[in-house]
Formats: sequence, C-alpha cells, structure tokens
Amino acid sequence: MNRIAKRSFTVTLLALLLLGGFAFFLVEYAMNAPQWAVADSSPHVYDDDRFQSGTVYDRDGNILLQMQDRWTYSSDPQIRKATLHWIGDREGNIQVPAVPNYYDQVLGFDYLNGIYTYGGIGSGEGSVQLTVSAQLQSLALEQMNGRKGTIAVYNYKTGQILCAVTTPTFDPDDLPDIAADPVTYEGAYMNRFVQSAYTPGSIFKVVTLAAALEELPNAAELTFTCTGSWGGGEYPVTCESVHGTQSLKQAFCNSCNCAFAELSGILGSDVLHTYVEKFGITDPVSFDGITTAKGNFEKTENPVSLAWSSIGQYTDLVNPCAYVLFMGAIAGDGSGAMPYVVAKADDGQEGYMAQTAFSSPVISSQTAQTVQEYMRYNVTAKYGADHFPGLTVCAKTGTAEKDDGVAPTAMFTGFVMDAQYPLAFIVCVEEGGYGASTCIPIASRVLTACKQYMDS
Repeated sequence: MNRIAKRSFTVTLLALLLLGGFAFFLVEYAMNAPQWAVADSSPHVYDDDRFQSGTVYDRDGNILLQMQDRWTYSSDPQIRKATLHWIGDREGNIQVPAVPNYYDQVLGFDYLNGIYTYGGIGSGEGSVQLTVSAQLQSLALEQMNGRKGTIAVYNYKTGQILCAVTTPTFDPDDLPDIAADPVTYEGAYMNRFVQSAYTPGSIFKVVTLAAALEELPNAAELTFTCTGSWGGGEYPVTCESVHGTQSLKQAFCNSCNCAFAELSGILGSDVLHTYVEKFGITDPVSFDGITTAKGNFEKTENPVSLAWSSIGQYTDLVNPCAYVLFMGAIAGDGSGAMPYVVAKADDGQEGYMAQTAFSSPVISSQTAQTVQEYMRYNVTAKYGADHFPGLTVCAKTGTAEKDDGVAPTAMFTGFVMDAQYPLAFIVCVEEGGYGASTCIPIASRVLTACKQYMDS
C-alpha cells in the first residue's frame, strides 16, 4: 500500500505540474500571441527583415507604402521624403514603431486560427491608415528648406496628428551616401518630433507664466523693471534691450529675460519643479507603440541657474511632441486630446480603429484662459496677426542659445483658438537663429495650408 500511495502521489504531482504549466502557457498565449505571430523571426511574415503584407495610406487614401516584395513607396519623391520617418526605410535604419505596432491587425490574427489574411499573406488587402496628410507633409518639408528640425501640427480636440515632418530626410528610392556626408545627413534616421529633446529657450516662459498665474494670486498685477541685466556675477541674465517697467503680460510679450528671472526668485525652485511635473512637459508621451524622449528640468538652489532655467536655458530640455501636447492642454482649457498617428488598421474586414482620449487636466481652466489671452496678445501686439489670415493664433517664440558658438535653435509654438481649426503646433529649426524671423514664416504657411485643407 505504501508503494501504491507513493506512486499515486507522484502521478498526482506530475499531473498538477502539467496542468500548471498548461495554464501558464494559456495565460502567456492570451497575453502575447498576437506579438508572437508577427515576431521578427517569422519567415511567413518577413522577407529580408521587411514585413510582407498590406498597404499604408495617408488620411486621404493616398498610398504611402505597399509592403510586399521589396516595398513600393509613393510615386511622388517629395511625399516619399516627407513621410519616410512615419513609414520607415527598406534597410530598417529608421525605427518607426507606429505601423509595426499594428502588424497583427494587418495580417489578421485570432486565437483559434492564428495568422490569416483575406486573400493570403502578401495579398495587400490589409492596410494601415495614418492621420497625417501627404499634402501637408510635403508642404511642411518644403518650408523647412533643407534646415534640420521638425514642424508638427495636431488637432487638440481629436488627437490626430495632421503633419509632423522631421529633417534631414532622404528619398528611399534614390538613396544618398549618408556616410559620405555626415554633416548634411546628421540624425537622418531620427524622427525628431518624437525622439529628440531640445533646449526650449523662451517658449519655456509659458511654463513659468502658467506656474505664476496658478501659484500667485496677484500675478497679473505684478510689475517688473528691466535694466537689461539681472543677477550679476559671471553669467548674469541679460535682455537684448532695456524694457523698463512692465506688467507681467507686457514682460511675456517682450520675452523679457530679466522679468522672468525675477519671477523665478519669487516662485522658487521647488514650486517651478512642481509645476513642470504637473504640466507633464518633461514626461515621455506614449501612443501607437511610440514612447517619446524625456525632457529635463533640474532643481537648483542657485538663483542665477534657476533664473536661466525659468527662461528655457540652463539644463532644460523638451520633446516637441510632449510640448505640443501641453499647448493643446492650454488651448483646451486645461486638457487636450492625446496624440495619435494611426487612424485605423485592418486585414480587409476587421481590425483596429483609433479613439480620442484626453489627458487628465494639467492646468486650471481659469489659468489656461489667461495664458490663452497672453499668448494671443503676443501675436496681435508683436508677431503680427496678418501672418495668420483667418486664424486666431496664440503663440510664443523662442531662441535657444547654444555653447561653443553654435547658432541658436529657433522655436515657435502655440495653438489656434477657432472652433473649426483646433490646431496646436510647434516649429523647431536647429541653428536657425531667432524664433520670430525663422519660424513664424514657416508656421504661417503651414497653418494657412492646414486651414485650406480643413476647409476643402
């Protein structure tokens, strides 16, 4: 009997281990099977590391990429270059996780049948539709005129990215010798809209302004006297001109470094850091399998370093996508739609459809409306509303200074307050000089084109 009992126990234990292992496999299968099906090692899905099924379209149904054989791009070279950083190159040098994130939807997958595609693998019946417009992408690329950087426009009510161009770029059907010209093609494989982090310069003053309006009950009544320099020492904060005595609204319009340096001392390092975290401008943004680069804001008790930080210098860094989301939150009275670039993905019959989702409120509606007013005043009093015909643009320029004699990065960001054109935007031009002279003409043409596109 003892021998039988021992054997029964052993058999029962083995059965339990088998059942446990099977249960573990089922849980893993339920959680990961779609990803297993389209793993890079699958010879049924990939050829020479290229996915072999489906077509990528822009928002208007224009073909951007047919993912069969050696991949076939748009017949228009400008469109090929303008959309490359969203669809990728044949060699896999450009990492674009958005489209691959939906490969299982393109192929067709269910837990009973595994991979299936109506018409068979490589039939091309599956598709991914992006939110970007090839027309707007091409125009934005033209406006960058060979300069390095990024320009992006997104709908802060729906989350759709209408255009997001990054430069330098290249034609995948006419490959340049990138290794032979590293200066021209520096960072050509990077999607700067999601993967870069820039010193923001004075566009960061929107953050300091919003923190002051939230934290200081009398912020709008404060006055500042600018003598052209603040702080003394080896690295004083300076302005390009003497602004004299001004209100907070005037100081923001003048982009007065001295006034905002003084304001940083009133707020203090802890308060500014708290609001940077609250606004989320240094946090990575995740959508469509993409996680953007992190920004940076360093706590410092040194008053001069804090002053430089409050005006977007020192060690400050922002990711363009994260910052344009902050612009969308201000335009949306505290909360903006989360961005996305994939509108839908399917196997010809069923699949994924994007849904609008909103960020948690990051700023009070009252403060957001005051910031809207101040940013609109910038445009009407200084930048020129005539640059944006038919659009109620609210904006802030920035000139991000660099060390070692490198020309500043030109920045321009903001949003449109018209209900029919709920657009937030950002323009970053590396070594572009002044934000006003370099970026406003670019934004003017792209936003005007967006308006015309939305009206058509």
